[in-house]
Amino acid sequence: VQLQASGGGLVQAGDSLRLSCVASGRTFSTYTMGWFRQAPGKEREFVASIKRGGASTSYADSLKGRFTISRDNARNTVQLSMNGLKPEDTAVYYCAAGARIIITSMSMAGQYDYWGQGTLVTVSS
Repeated sequence: VQLQASGGGLVQAGDSLRLSCVASGRTFSTYTMGWFRQAPGKEREFVASIKRGGASTSYADSLKGRFTISRDNARNTVQLSMNGLKPEDTAVYYCAAGARIIITSMSMAGQYDYWGQGTLVTVSS
C-alpha cells in the first residue's frame, strides 16, 4: 500500500483545512486508517483514526471537537477536517494504514504498517 497525503499549507489561526490521503491498491477498505503529526522538535503523536467501515473513530483527547476523520472506500481516500486551527497545530501530518488494529490500539503508531510522506501544516498567529 502506498499512501499520498496532501492538503497542507500555511493558514491563519482560526482557519480550517482539510487533508486528504489517497491509497494505492484494491485493499484500502480492509485497513484501519490513521493520522499522526510531528511538530518541530517533538515526537510523533496520534491525531485520529478510523476503522475499516468507518463506523468507529478515535481522536486524541485534545483534538476532539475540532478535528474530524472520514473515509471514502470507493475512492481509497481518508480525510482529516481541521477547524479552529491553532499555532500549536503546526506540524507535518502523516497518514498511515494498518491491517490488524484492534480498537484499543488505534492510537498506537507502532500498530500501523504503511505510512505516507507527510504534508506540512503551518498555522500562523
